Amino acid sequence: MSFAAALKAAEGYRDAAESALAVHLVQSDIDSNQRAAHGLAWIATSVAALEAVCGWLQSNDGGTQLDQLVASLIFAETLAQLTGGLPMGQNEIFRPIDLGITSAAESLAQNCVSWFNDNQTETRAAVAQALADGQMPSEKLHDGELDVIRDQYRRFTESKILPHAHKWHLANDLIPDETINEMAQLGTFGVCIPAEYGGLGLSKLVMCVITEELSRGWIGAGSLSTRSEIAGELISMGGTEPQKAHWLPKIASGAVLPTAVFTEPDTGSDLGALQTRARRDNGNWIIDGAKTWITHASRSDLMTMLVRTAPEIKGYAGLSMLLVPKPRGTESDAFPAEGMSGSEIEVLGYRGMREYALQFDAMIAPDDALLGGQEGQGFKQLMRTFEGARIQTAARAVGVARRALELGLDYAVNRKQFGKSIVGFPRVADKIAMSLADFVMSRELTYAAARAKDLDKRCDIEAGMAKLLAARVAWNNADAALQIHGGNGYSLEYEISRVLCDARILNIFEGAAEIQAQVIAKGLMGGRNK
Repeated sequence: MSFAAALKAAEGYRDAAESALAVHLVQSDIDSNQRAAHGLAWIATSVAALEAVCGWLQSNDGGTQLDQLVASLIFAETLAQLTGGLPMGQNEIFRPIDLGITSAAESLAQNCVSWFNDNQTETRAAVAQALADGQMPSEKLHDGELDVIRDQYRRFTESKILPHAHKWHLANDLIPDETINEMAQLGTFGVCIPAEYGGLGLSKLVMCVITEELSRGWIGAGSLSTRSEIAGELISMGGTEPQKAHWLPKIASGAVLPTAVFTEPDTGSDLGALQTRARRDNGNWIIDGAKTWITHASRSDLMTMLVRTAPEIKGYAGLSMLLVPKPRGTESDAFPAEGMSGSEIEVLGYRGMREYALQFDAMIAPDDALLGGQEGQGFKQLMRTFEGARIQTAARAVGVARRALELGLDYAVNRKQFGKSIVGFPRVADKIAMSLADFVMSRELTYAAARAKDLDKRCDIEAGMAKLLAARVAWNNADAALQIHGGNGYSLEYEISRVLCDARILNIFEGAAEIQAQVIAKGLMGGRNK
């Protein structure tokens, strides 16, 4: 059975799942049918990934022999999960019976029976051996500029990030200023900022490629520009002309390092419950409240801060976005701004910028700090950045997934047991082959989401799918690679210990997996969810 025919059958199964959920929603809302709704989200994400893989093969004229083998593994495993059980979490398997679509699953299995009859053992072994021989699946984007940019950032990562990342991680060091300056010279912080404001004015697909390559070296390096991406998009889409002219060139050049100040203690994803307040007083804004999990808060120069400016209005309508300048902190004085203090949150991974809990006690921001000069627009302004931020997070996960694969492969090739490299043992080869298949699948789905965003269309579903799948793949690949290392993987000496810690956060920030599934399900069902 061809890839195209299998994809068509999978799309029919997804449609059946949507129809089944619609029946459930006649009586109750998505929250009351969360397991079924999130199961649909995972089904739709899996099918979208198959579509992206078919697109990858088509763009490469059918692909190389290795491409074909990898695609075969992707289809065989995904079809098996669709009909048998999709992992929504480590101990949560969604099965067709959860949505009442067992007959549709049986039909899909019958239509795709050749995929289940084909023994993939030899395919996995061949893929692992190809990797051990130095081969990799096609990654060219068939765009001269994009391919040059990838090569440029890969060389930078190889020479400037990878040799130092593990040492920086173990010491909980900040990414050195010298490295940040070199990243700035490459244009890293202004990729999507319009050229008229000092940026490169390039696409989200370019942003993905850059983020992927930097995150392959260290997630901290790939994540450093996320704050610039969020601030740049907030100001580009919602700022006044003076705000754009003042801030965007500085962000694009790296002269100003922004940080996103949204999350509060006990509110989590419920942004409508935010309590940090800002009030006008003598031509200024006076800020009081607390924020938490603020990345790079000390060494930043600008805070994009979501605050409540209308306390009498409950929910999102009372929220506004402020652009709050601050002096950059130092090792001896992390928060020199008057009215602002903070304490570091020690974390397992995702280091290089540090996490902080912040307190604001009558901190002063200038009158022109209000984004767009309009109150009550903060949540809407932030929502417009979610798509880009989640696509970029997916790209970070893709980079982490690749690095995990590389580390597992390198260890398996060089580690000798019982007289031969352990890559020759089937259980090791299987982990490597499937890690590659998952990496390619998540990469292509992420690129597809970026292309959708570049068409200036709403793509919250596509962004959510990319982030949902890529985060799972990053964790799975890191876990598999550490298992290949055996006891050595549990040692801080080995890089895979860091990659595992870094991978874990990807399923939580920029919307946890459960939030992504909720967004996808609601988007797919449209007005049918109450």
